[in-house]
Amino acid sequence: MKKSTYDLQVKKALSFYEKAGIVLSEEEKNNVEVADFGLDRVEELGLQLVVYINTERVCAKEMVLEPFQTCPEHRHVPTAGMDGKEETFRCRYGKVYLYVEGEGKKEDIQGKIPFSPVTVFHEVVLNPGEQYTIYPNTLHWFQAGEEGAVVSEFSTKSTDETDVFTDKNIIRETKLEG
Repeated sequence: MKKSTYDLQVKKALSFYEKAGIVLSEEEKNNVEVADFGLDRVEELGLQLVVYINTERVCAKEMVLEPFQTCPEHRHVPTAGMDGKEETFRCRYGKVYLYVEGEGKKEDIQGKIPFSPVTVFHEVVLNPGEQYTIYPNTLHWFQAGEEGAVVSEFSTKSTDETDVFTDKNIIRETKLEG
């Protein structure tokens, strides 16, 4: 991803945090991460996040999704003696369409099918103040509604670098170009 694109995504993320009433320290503002999943289509497939804490036992993040921006389908597999990450998403602003394993058909969902393979369509819609827990090794993907979304994540230790994505073209680590 180009540095200019990265910087623009950070700027937009900061405005979403402000809309949601999420107060960040200067250090946190300077550490907003932009994940483009190596696809160079960050406005469609990507997300912006701030990690508050990530220890051996607990992790807390704030994620921003622009309107209809999608975090691609993946699962948190067992890693380093752990069963895989358990995470709870709590919507702070906007609307989030979360898709997990279970009953549901592609033609019945409210979100938009991304240009990345997805296979699960059990829809959970989160509005501000609502939350949902995703258990380890559960296939899932999520997308913001038309006004974008801010989502708090509370989880066990995050090892995003070991996530297994349905789209084999995905690279979790963002690489910046001049």
